[in-house]
Amino acid sequence: MSRQHTVVSDACPAEVAGSAYSPDRREFCRAAAGGLLAAAGVAVGLASPEPIQAASEPKGKKPVEDDQLPIIDTHQHLWDLDLVRLPWLAGDAVESIRRSYVMQDYLQATKGLNVKRAVYMEVNVAPEDQDKEAEYVLQLCGDAGNPTVAAVIGGTPSSADFPAYIRKYAKNSHLKGVRTVLHDDDRPRGMCLEPQFVKNIQLLGELGLRYDLCMRPGELLDGVKLIEQCPETRFVIDHCGNMPVNSTDRKLRAAWEKGITAAAGQKNVVCKISGIIVTADKESWQPADLASVINFCLDAFGEDRVIFAGDWPVCTLTAPLSGWVGALKEIVASRSASARRKLFHDNAVRFYELPKA
Repeated sequence: MSRQHTVVSDACPAEVAGSAYSPDRREFCRAAAGGLLAAAGVAVGLASPEPIQAASEPKGKKPVEDDQLPIIDTHQHLWDLDLVRLPWLAGDAVESIRRSYVMQDYLQATKGLNVKRAVYMEVNVAPEDQDKEAEYVLQLCGDAGNPTVAAVIGGTPSSADFPAYIRKYAKNSHLKGVRTVLHDDDRPRGMCLEPQFVKNIQLLGELGLRYDLCMRPGELLDGVKLIEQCPETRFVIDHCGNMPVNSTDRKLRAAWEKGITAAAGQKNVVCKISGIIVTADKESWQPADLASVINFCLDAFGEDRVIFAGDWPVCTLTAPLSGWVGALKEIVASRSASARRKLFHDNAVRFYELPKA
C-alpha cells in the first residue's frame, strides 16, 4: 500500500517495482512492461486540469458495434491526489497516469458507452489514508448526480485492527466489499492464508460483504485455499487472474489455468473480465491478443459468473476505455445476446445487489 508495485494492471500497474523472488513473478512483471499498478482507484473531487491522454485503439478489425447494450462498470478507479496519497504512482511505468482522476474525467471517458452504473474500486492508498478514501467514496456513492452507486474499499485483513475498521462502514448500503492488493512486493506468497487474514475474510462474509482477490497469476491456488475456508464470503477474481496476454511462459500459463479452473469450481466466486489489456503491446495490440485469456475465463466460470470491469484509468496505459469495451464486444460477439448482457450488466446487478438503472 505505501510502496511501489510492478505493473500488472490494477490489476497491475500497481505492481511496480519488481521483486525477483519467484520465476512466475519475474515473467509476470516482464510481460506487463515492468510494472503496472495493482492498486487502484480512490476517489474524487473537482475535475483535474489535464486532458485524459490518448491511448491506442486496437489495430485491424473495427470493434463490434452494440451501442444499445447497457454497461455496469464494476471496477472504476478515481483518485484525488490532494486528498489521498498513492505511493505506487511514483513508478516509471505509470508516469502517464500520475495525476488526479476525478468524476468529471470518468464521465468524459465513458461518453457514448452506455454506462448505467459504476462500482468504485479501491486504489491502494497509503494505509493511513484508508479512512479518508472510504469516507469520501461512500459519500460520493450517495450523490445521485453520478453513476457510482457502490464501492469496494481498501483494507488490511492481516491486521488485528481490521474488524474495528470495517465495522465502522459495514452498515452503509453502498459498501459492497474490500480489496487488498496481494501482488505488492512486500506481500509474500501465502499471505492470504495467515490465520488473522483468514479470520478477517470470514468476518466479511458475516457482514454480507465481498472480497476481491488481486494476486499473481501463479498463486491463484492460494486464493482458492482462502475461498475454501470462507464459504460464507463472496469472492471476486480480479482481472482474469492477472495472466499477461503476451506471456510465453508455459509453466505460468499452466499454473494460471489450474488456478482459474479451481476457483471456478467454488460456487461463491465470480470473475472480472478486465485488466489484462495493460499487458498487451500498446502500439500494435488487437482484440485477438486478449481473446485466449478472456475466453478461458468465460468458459471456466460460465455466463452467469463473469462480470465486466473497466479498470479505468489504468487501462489507458494501453488503450482508452472505449478501446477496451470495443475489443471485448468483438471477442464475445459470437456468444448469445443473453450471455453478452449478463457479462456487461445483469450479473453485476445481481452480484453487487445494485439498484436497477
